[in-house]
Amino acid sequence: MRLLPLAAMLLVLAPAAAGGPAPERKAPMSLYDFSLDTLAGKPQALSAYRGKVVLAVNVASACGYTPQYAGLEKLYQRYRDQGLVVLGFPCNQFGGQEPGTPAEIQAFCSTTYGVTFPLFAKLDVKGPHQAPVYQFLTKGFGEPQWNFHKYLVGRDGRVLQAFPSKVAPESPELTAALEAALK
Repeated sequence: MRLLPLAAMLLVLAPAAAGGPAPERKAPMSLYDFSLDTLAGKPQALSAYRGKVVLAVNVASACGYTPQYAGLEKLYQRYRDQGLVVLGFPCNQFGGQEPGTPAEIQAFCSTTYGVTFPLFAKLDVKGPHQAPVYQFLTKGFGEPQWNFHKYLVGRDGRVLQAFPSKVAPESPELTAALEAALK
């Protein structure tokens, strides 16, 4: 979470405090309206993936579903030239199953599962501190109930479908939805 300097906060609050209209906040219209920190701590605008089909997944390193990393990487390798990108969002909200530091998570994912798809900084995918990107993903599709919940996002940046943790990356239902979105 980034804090605004006091001067910036005063500029934002000044019109409302003076009785004037509050500044308008534009509601995110697509996944590509967000910017997040990568696992390496560098800012990444999701607009870099504009026009791609995205599979957004909350991931964890010590979960019964953790072997799905291998299937997610296979999907990424198989379909990336057709426009798929898998985005991994580490989360420690389900059973404390992602306790690692960013360096530990990266090392685990790359050495254990050969993950090459983008991974982002840990975030909350549900509850009172839910990250804005997950507020967008879950609107109309529900919050994840566990790790490895998947949201399929179309080329326009809008969520098409959600898949619970038990739906494996190589499942016919997910593959069919993914292939339809890539057409």
